[in-house]
Amino acid sequence: MDDDENWTGGFYELCLVLGAADDDNLDRAVRSVWRAAAIQGSRARRVDAAGFVDVELSAAALHAHGHLHGMLTLPSGARVVCGGFVYRHDDVDTLELYLPLGALARVECRIGGYPFDEHSGPASLAWRAGLDQWLADIAAAVYAEMRFQRAVIGFEVDEAHDITADKRYAAVLVPGPDGLDYRPATA
Repeated sequence: MDDDENWTGGFYELCLVLGAADDDNLDRAVRSVWRAAAIQGSRARRVDAAGFVDVELSAAALHAHGHLHGMLTLPSGARVVCGGFVYRHDDVDTLELYLPLGALARVECRIGGYPFDEHSGPASLAWRAGLDQWLADIAAAVYAEMRFQRAVIGFEVDEAHDITADKRYAAVLVPGPDGLDYRPATA
């Protein structure tokens, strides 16, 4: 966790649009995400930026520290650092679980210079599809515990990502009559 190289390159993330700003709902959501992703630890950067300290897993800790950090095991069995933060805008909470590309690139050689090299775009779907599906499964587990408005998965995604486009750089999940409707990335 203390290796700064793990935190470089931007973030691949699961973005959950929770709905109306509500600290009790946010508290449930962050705990649900940590449980669904089997994240170990709840840490925050020290004020002097020299490492991390253990903190309570809660909405209050997110507000106080900005980001919470932990470790998780990918479906491949590789362990990587991860983080979470809340974005509160126009009275709507968006909770994001992110995997730094620096950490992912150490365990998945196909990442290369994603999203800025010649292997980005449709070629990157070879490794992204499995990661997207795993993050979608996490979203579905959270949705079973608490409803949210939508989820978006991809590189530094925007919660307002177009969920109807035929050419999607991000995967999206929207509530449907039978649970979440998963629409994979296509580009």
